[in-house]
Amino acid sequence: MALWSSLVLFLLAWQLHIAAMMLPSTLPMVGLFRQAATGQPHPGVARVCFLGGYLLVWTMFGVLALLGDTLLGMALSDWHWLMHRPEWLMGAVLVLAGAFQFTSLKSRCLDKCRQPRSFLLAHYRRGWGGAMTLGVRHGLFCLGSCWALMLVMFVVGIANLAWMAPLAALMIYEKIGRHGDRLVRPAGTALILLGALVFIGPAWMPTLVHMH
Repeated sequence: MALWSSLVLFLLAWQLHIAAMMLPSTLPMVGLFRQAATGQPHPGVARVCFLGGYLLVWTMFGVLALLGDTLLGMALSDWHWLMHRPEWLMGAVLVLAGAFQFTSLKSRCLDKCRQPRSFLLAHYRRGWGGAMTLGVRHGLFCLGSCWALMLVMFVVGIANLAWMAPLAALMIYEKIGRHGDRLVRPAGTALILLGALVFIGPAWMPTLVHMH
């Protein structure tokens, strides 16, 4: 029972987390879908299904990330050397997130997120099934553009505001900012350098490598 209650609490907290970090960047798409759905017999149901599909993608990612985090914690309990050097895990995730900024997958997914009108015209279908499919599809592209940055949140703790605020700002601006495309690679470089600093583990960075 304690396991299920913990999972429910996590999912509730995760939905709030996604609402704060992801929904702001998808508002242009939500607005366009709302306009397109007004001609449907039940536009309100269609909007709910669209958002439900989007949140389903992120909920599944959250569950998988939580499972991975739990399994990693269990493994670290038997790997004492690494358990006492959390900066190695933190540094690896930061370098991974930084390197992903330079990939073609990141670019392709961001392109879809930055052109909501074209995306809607290409994939819009009437009915609640079409709305949910569109939400899932949009959620997958959104996830594809920033899953690595979200992993950073899991490593430092999803309630860590010192990380949440700048990462949320980065993800939002990459998608809807006027010059978001110019920020992707510099942010990647900064993350890689930060990861390298964490690997070194200087004494003046204790809070940066604090694990949840």
